[in-house]
Amino acid sequence: MENLKIGHKIQEYRRIHNITIKEFAEITNLSAGLISQLERGMGNPSLSALKSIASALKISLSSLFEEEISNESLILRREDRNTIYNPDQKHILYDVLTPSPLNSSVELLLMKLKQNSTTFGDFSTHVEEELAFVLEGEVSIVFENEEFLLREGDTIRILPNRGHKFRNDKDSDVKVLFIKSKPNY
Repeated sequence: MENLKIGHKIQEYRRIHNITIKEFAEITNLSAGLISQLERGMGNPSLSALKSIASALKISLSSLFEEEISNESLILRREDRNTIYNPDQKHILYDVLTPSPLNSSVELLLMKLKQNSTTFGDFSTHVEEELAFVLEGEVSIVFENEEFLLREGDTIRILPNRGHKFRNDKDSDVKVLFIKSKPNY
């Protein structure tokens, strides 16, 4: 399956640059037979062959294995959203707003925190940075030794590994939009 992605990338490169299999083979110092096999989704290239192909395509080695993403898959319809509940399933829920979240380097979440409640558990920490934007209502963000009231329209940047939780002391629900960076491993 991976060879199909690699083969498609080679074919696309050759088409754009108007070069033959033989010419591409010369650029990569690989055999035309191997290039032909890869374009047909066959063959078993070595790591050095993959490095040579990536170099010729002017892309990173990991990019050879990345899936092509269609424009349509970048749309997430409201009715297709996933909802994540905190363990208590009563005070807080998150709507995942990121289309194709597994293929994204950022995540967009909508938190709904019910009236007179706090996010579940102790202080939350993340390895990624996140931004929180208050869409509706007022909410307090509590760090381990400080607390700040955030009003509708306010944004806060939460740095990695900074313990925090949210508290809603009001008699109405709060909506907070989160944008989280995701670590690249």
